[in-house]
Amino acid sequence: MPQTNQTETVWREVKDYFFITLGLLLYTFGWTVFLLPYQIVTGGVTGIAAIIYYASKIPISYSYFIINGMLLLAALRILGLKFMIKTVYAILALSVFLWAAQEIMINPDGTMHQVLGPGQDFMSLVIGCSMTGTSLAIVFLHNGSTGGTDIIAAIVNKYRNISLGRVLIVVDLLIIGSSYPVFGDWRKIVFGLCTMVVENFMLDYIMNARRESVQFMIFSRKYQEIADAIGTQMEHGVTILDGHGWYTGNEVKVLCILAKKYESQTMFRLIKMIDPNAFVSQSSVIGVYGEGFDEMKVSTEEKKPLLDRLLRRNKHDINKEL
Repeated sequence: MPQTNQTETVWREVKDYFFITLGLLLYTFGWTVFLLPYQIVTGGVTGIAAIIYYASKIPISYSYFIINGMLLLAALRILGLKFMIKTVYAILALSVFLWAAQEIMINPDGTMHQVLGPGQDFMSLVIGCSMTGTSLAIVFLHNGSTGGTDIIAAIVNKYRNISLGRVLIVVDLLIIGSSYPVFGDWRKIVFGLCTMVVENFMLDYIMNARRESVQFMIFSRKYQEIADAIGTQMEHGVTILDGHGWYTGNEVKVLCILAKKYESQTMFRLIKMIDPNAFVSQSSVIGVYGEGFDEMKVSTEEKKPLLDRLLRRNKHDINKEL
């Protein structure tokens, strides 16, 4: 049994690193092919590195690596060693990817090749930021980070139930605003704001779609077989409720199950195989916390005085009635 758990842990780590690498490659492609050649300003450490490149022609891989190195030292105690190992890997890998991709995209005259042709700034923005936003979500979903402002977002998301996109918006506003002294063009600021909208929308959309949960209510005479199949094959907890039909007057058992939305097809397949005539209700839920789902990221310290007052008041009321 311990050997099996160890194998699963290793496989999970390999899977995480594979998807982190895939996300980094997608990020590199979207950034160097569609954003950098059109001098589109974005947020994050990559945006800072790009502003430095626009102003001094220093390759973005150098400044990206140096800035992230300083942020990693500051975040080591908060995020933990496991998170940091993957983040260090992502920073090193992305630095190499950006360096190689930038070398490929530079023309002999020193300019960068514009794949979509001149004057296609906005189209490149939409395509590039859709890719970078998707890539960030892939990396985050597999317990990684591309470093930089992602580290700040990960720290906030660890303690507060605030979406990653919202945290990044605040930081990115400051970075994009700082590009004005370099270009002296307000259009670059506007384009930078558009990158925030597209990238953070894609980030939150993919993150929330992955985390979205649903509730199943299953009415079936074969409730025991369905519960056994869901519990053993999908490893889900099942709650059996007692129901009473108003019209028929018959007693009925109702299965209540909470699951991830992407598991719906598997759930329906199991139900149909056991009882094709089962009556099933599926509904979306706003949030599911605990027992393998999301963690409740709220602070209890500031609420203790209020809780103590409520407990004292309830105790006083009970004693008064006695």
